This record gives sequence, C-alpha cells and structure tokens, in this order.
Amino acid sequence: MTAGGNLFIGGAWVEPDGGHYEVIDPATERVVGLAPEASREQVHAAASAAREAFGPWSRTPPEERAAILARTAEHIQRHLVPYADLAQAESGATTGTARGMQVAVGASRFKRYAKGALEPVEQPLPPQINEAGPFGKAAVMGALAVRQPVGVVTCITSYNNPWANPAGKIAPALAMGNTVLVKPAPQDPLSVYRMAEALEAAGAPPGVVNVVSGSGAEAGEAAVDSPDVDMVSFTGSTAVGQRIAEVCGRGMKRQLMELGGKGAAIVFDDADLGSAVSGIGTTFSFYSGQICTAPTRVLAQRGVYDALVAQLAGYAGRLTVGDPREPGTVVGPVISAAHRDRVESYVELGRKEGARLVAGGERPALDRGFWVRPTLLADCTPDMRVVREEIFGPVVVVLPFEDEEEAVALANDSDYGLIDYVWSGDVARAFRVARRLWAGGVGVNTVGRNMEAPFGGFKRSGVGRDVGSYALHAYSEVQAIVWPG
Repeated sequence: MTAGGNLFIGGAWVEPDGGHYEVIDPATERVVGLAPEASREQVHAAASAAREAFGPWSRTPPEERAAILARTAEHIQRHLVPYADLAQAESGATTGTARGMQVAVGASRFKRYAKGALEPVEQPLPPQINEAGPFGKAAVMGALAVRQPVGVVTCITSYNNPWANPAGKIAPALAMGNTVLVKPAPQDPLSVYRMAEALEAAGAPPGVVNVVSGSGAEAGEAAVDSPDVDMVSFTGSTAVGQRIAEVCGRGMKRQLMELGGKGAAIVFDDADLGSAVSGIGTTFSFYSGQICTAPTRVLAQRGVYDALVAQLAGYAGRLTVGDPREPGTVVGPVISAAHRDRVESYVELGRKEGARLVAGGERPALDRGFWVRPTLLADCTPDMRVVREEIFGPVVVVLPFEDEEEAVALANDSDYGLIDYVWSGDVARAFRVARRLWAGGVGVNTVGRNMEAPFGGFKRSGVGRDVGSYALHAYSEVQAIVWPG
C-alpha cells in the first residue's frame, strides 16, 4: 500500500486537516494507498501560496521555466515503471496504457512545453495611419499584441488519465508564467502527488505548484471559488462543468472546459470496414470506454449496416477482459463499483428502449473488481437515451442512415460536439461531411490525433481550446501596446 502522505502547499508537504481516505484498485478492490483530505481553509491557503508565487514566477526568464519543465520530464521518464505501476493500481489501466499513454505522455507534455516556454509571446501588427482628429494630430500608430500569463490557475483533472491530463494543464500553464493549484480526481490522486514531487525535484520554486485532494466536492469547490484564483481549467462531466462555470461567471474567472462527448462515427458504404471496426473498437478497449473522445455513436449506411454490426460484435467478443497486469488483457475494469452499476443501468435501459443487444451485457466471471464486458447495442433510434447521453464505458450504439444528408443531421443531433469521425473511401466526401459536423474535431478514416492540433468542444462539450501552442494561448491573456511611429 502506498501512503498518499500530505498535501503540497507553498513548497511544503502539509498534514491534511481531514485525515486521509482510501484509494481503491478497481481491478482488485484492494486499498492502493491513503490520499490526504484537504479542508476548505487548506485549499484557500494553497491558492494564496500560488498567488504569492505568481509575481516572481511570471518574471522568471522563459529559459529558466523551460529548464524546470525539461528536468521534470526527465525525472518522470526515469521513474516511468514505478509511476506507471501506481497509475495502473489507481485507475485500472492495462500495463501498456499505464506506461505508454499515461506516464510517457505526461513526460512528453512537460518536454513539449519546455519548448513552449520559449515560443514568442509578442506579435507585431501592421501600422495604422490615423487622420488628425479629436485624439490628436495625424500619426502612424504602431501596435504589438503581447500574451501575458493569466495568474493563478486551478487545474481540476479527470480520473481516466492521472498523468497525461494533469500534465496537459500544468505544463503549458507554467510555461506561460502562471502558477497552479491542482485538484486531482478523488479516485486516483496519488499519481498527481508524484508529479508534484517531480516538479519539486526539478527545481520548481515554492508555491508555483500546489496539490490538494479530497474525496468529496468540498476541495474542488474551494479551489474554484477562492478569490486568489484567476482561471479554472477543468476536465470532466458537463454537469460539473456547468456548476463550475456558474461560479466562474460570478467572479469573471477565465475558463477552459473539456467536458463530455458522444462522438458520432459515420461509416459510409464505401468505407474500409476493417479500419472503421478497428477505430470504433477503441471504445471497447481504450480505458474501458472511459474516454470522452470515443466514437460511441455509430451511424452506418444501410449498405454496410449488417456487416458493420456483425464485425463490431466479433471484435468485441475477441477482446480479453480481466487483470490489467496480465500481458494479454485488452479491457480492464471501470473506475468504481458505482460507475460499473451506472454503465450496466444504461445497457439495461437500452434494451428496454428497444435496442438489440448484440454483444456483452453481462459481467465477466471474475471474483473481484469492477468489470463491464464490451457491449454493442444495434437497431437504435435517435431518441433513445443510450444514443443521446454519455455512458463513459465500453458501450457502442449503432443507428442506420440512408444518405449523406441524414448522416450529417443525425450526427449533429446531439447536445455534445467534441470529436466526430467519418469513414469513407471517397476522401472528398469525407472532408465535405467533416466541415458540416458541429464538433471541435473530426477524424477522417482514423481515430488518431495530431498533438499540435487544437482540442476542445462545441456545444456542451466544452469552452476553449488547448493542446500544442493552443494551450499556451489558453493560459494567457492578450495585451495590446500601441505607440506613435
């Protein structure tokens, strides 16, 4: 068992006022470790420490900030295996995912924003000729757009990736000269404390990074409503994001929100079905469907509908569900018993709504752990709740469509708009359809990502964009400086 130890506030490891709570391994139901329970006062103290550190850190030369971020990446890389073992125990990720997609991606994001700290923050604008008038004589006015740090940023992170998600917030925020207050998800906070240790070892000054945790809502609420906080970056459900946005609105705090998704995967009858099935199948396997970008809502043209359903069912049935530490395991557990029950309730709801259960629908015969077998629901209709609501588990729903117009209408008939997908042998059509989809991103014949492309959602899937240089923009304000030429 790993001791979570203490909160990280102002460069010191502080005993939590609320004691500790247990972090549970979703595969074994054993206690992974004890995480500190912060009081509201301690969270506000952490925000105050970040405020005090902001002035000096924002004036630190970019080269020094870059060096600290680079050393953090190196520290994480050196400790990849033990860090991945902890992340696996907390989140239930398979070994390959914990090492390659959690810890390794976390390290790569610190490395990326070490370079990002050196990106230009000043953009000269074309001079403007002003005629004489009430504001003075005729003049040629020069202008400069300058990106400045926002200030203190609260980073509230998701449970599905306790390394890549926090690193994707902390690293660009620090690169831009902000200080951060990190509140990790209650299910797997221990990894984020290891990240704080890495930053401390890399030489991050006291107060630049602060980490607080809690099993309930109190710590997160305090991290949002603190008067010392200037911006909130949140990844999680739309419902929680709406509540955070209300508080931010009252305080005019800046927001970056990456919320829910119900990605539509449009499969035309000229598509490479093998590619489509493999891509959609990531919903069943990757984080056990606990990923907002998953293509969970499949729209199949009539000509390939039956074949696609059959191939997806076969794909789901071949996936090994079980101990994420075993080399052959593809699908690990979901994060908790409560979430398993929620996913199962959606599957049962889909059956009651008239969907045809083609694969899955029952628990694997495993003694312990929170398991959901990859599940496929076919013959769905647009009004079903399983089609309209985010399930966040290894569940795919399939609907038929006749033509391009209906496909676009069905895809856009959603409260969400994070990432959609189009599979077609006609690339011109695929790009034409992509431009008509009301989503922050569209994958054409792939579920892959370009990690310099902007990431974020339309509609209830979020506010703002990050990833690549867009993250540096997200954690900055733009200042205009004007002078007579």
